[in-house]
Amino acid sequence: MSEYMPKVKICGLRDAASALAAADAGADFLGVVFVEGVRRQVQPSDARAFVDQYRDGRQHTDAPPPKLVGLFRNQPADWVNQVVTEIGLDYVQLCGEEDEAYISQLSTPVFRQVRVKEDASPAGLTGEVAPHLASGRIVVLDRYDAKLPGGGGEVFDWSAAVGIAAEEHVLLAGGLTPENVRSAIDRLHPWGVDVSSGVEVNGTKDPSRIRAFVQAARGGKLPVR
Repeated sequence: MSEYMPKVKICGLRDAASALAAADAGADFLGVVFVEGVRRQVQPSDARAFVDQYRDGRQHTDAPPPKLVGLFRNQPADWVNQVVTEIGLDYVQLCGEEDEAYISQLSTPVFRQVRVKEDASPAGLTGEVAPHLASGRIVVLDRYDAKLPGGGGEVFDWSAAVGIAAEEHVLLAGGLTPENVRSAIDRLHPWGVDVSSGVEVNGTKDPSRIRAFVQAARGGKLPVR
């Protein structure tokens, strides 16, 4: 039987060293946060500087580079497109209330954050996720927090995502760490996993935890669905 390994996204990167550590560890996606007012927010000029340094550091490797994902929330579409062009992002991740009219203005493929509430059911979550998958978007399942737009480092009730996380182009996020990601994968068989705070020490990305997360996520092979 053919096998697969879940995709890995390391999010909330703010410097070239962390981006290189994630790429060298084998991450598939690197996330940079442009959401206003959150702790991991990076200004476009700073992002351009460290992404350029990151790319310089990858010049002598033949391995395909991870895809770059910029996170945004309810920001003007024309500004988002400008940031995409300036930095060379491969995807945008939408973390707010952006509607279909907004998405139609974007110049690059979309990750769509879906925040999972405490009372969520698999049926209800499927109804929310399915239209995005049908439109060709990658979905990120994250825990709902009324005070934070994401990246809070808290696990949601995984039972709400049974059968949904296993769909192609669905990433599981929310409180994942090197210590629990294997349990999440064994239980839900997600297409991919997404981490930010779980690979930090004192609020800063830690290369050893990044490597440990990717190794744990890739530690077992699951049968292709």
